[in-house]
Amino acid sequence: MKELKLMKGNEALAEAAIRAGCDAYFGYPITPQSEVLEYLSREAENRTGMVILQAESEVASINMVYGAAGTGKKVMTSSSSPGVSLMQEGISYIACAELPCLLVNVNRGGPGLGTIQPSQGDYFQTVKGGGHGDYKLIVLAPSTVQEMADFVDEGFELAFKYRNPVMILSDGALGQMMEKVELQAQKERVTMPGLDAWATIGKPVNRDHNVITSLHIQPDKMEEINIHLQKKYRTIEENEIRVEMINCDDAEYIITAYGLVARICTKAAELARDKGIKVGVIRPITLFPFPINEIAEAAGKVKGILDVEMNAGQMVEDVRLSVNGKVPVEFYGRMGGIVPTPEEILEAFEEKLLGGAK
Repeated sequence: MKELKLMKGNEALAEAAIRAGCDAYFGYPITPQSEVLEYLSREAENRTGMVILQAESEVASINMVYGAAGTGKKVMTSSSSPGVSLMQEGISYIACAELPCLLVNVNRGGPGLGTIQPSQGDYFQTVKGGGHGDYKLIVLAPSTVQEMADFVDEGFELAFKYRNPVMILSDGALGQMMEKVELQAQKERVTMPGLDAWATIGKPVNRDHNVITSLHIQPDKMEEINIHLQKKYRTIEENEIRVEMINCDDAEYIITAYGLVARICTKAAELARDKGIKVGVIRPITLFPFPINEIAEAAGKVKGILDVEMNAGQMVEDVRLSVNGKVPVEFYGRMGGIVPTPEEILEAFEEKLLGGAK
């Protein structure tokens, strides 16, 4: 049976991992996501036998994920911005080896060690491939504590469907805030189907060895693998876009935003409508694959777009590429861990798209 609880975002995500039948978590504490490891250490092993291990570093934890994912288990890690930076080499290896796993980044302000306050400064790192080489993560961006929980099971499903790492890109505010969350019933830890074709689970007599590696010395082999990966990413783009369109049918202007900021922008759009300005909101839920066509179609019906983020302007580049010059695309951002208010977003909208307060 499903269960309704009042939970902090980080703890809801950890509880969802247990209920999703996750086999193992390898991680290292860093604020503002340390509750994930703490909750799992307290709750998981006795309930499902899930392996919980605090590694000696983020570099160690991502390589533990690499090894465990190679056996076909449901494995995950979580961290925050500087810690995820340390994981980039391992993530690139995992993407090339085509291994399913779940990664979580509870984003904090930067650059550098920065602040433990919320930020969206890791969009480029997450969506454009923060490590070396041409690879992509499937990226889910929650805007509620409910989605923090829901995206765990969905993330595992996508990871195994495409044999690709999936990132949940959250932020420090979502990780720390408390909301009601409906938790799914407990799933058993099970052996995932189709592992015999690729996982290191022992060699039966009727097939060759399964070899997992990201090292391919011959350039023609490396190009062949890259072509295969790019074909897979195109398939993901065709089939896995998730986007929320809020009051866009009659909108004369659009605000684009993801994650927590999209909730604030929805309130800003309501304030605009109270003043007689028809504003809609487009919230990309998957940051890769990005809802290019949905934004492009909306751009053909409006006078302008304001992109709002907690950074210096990152997703706005993808919005502008999607719009392709059809209408003006302006940007408003806060940095350093400051969360914008609906009122200041409305003020920025009026200034940048209407030429001043109305």
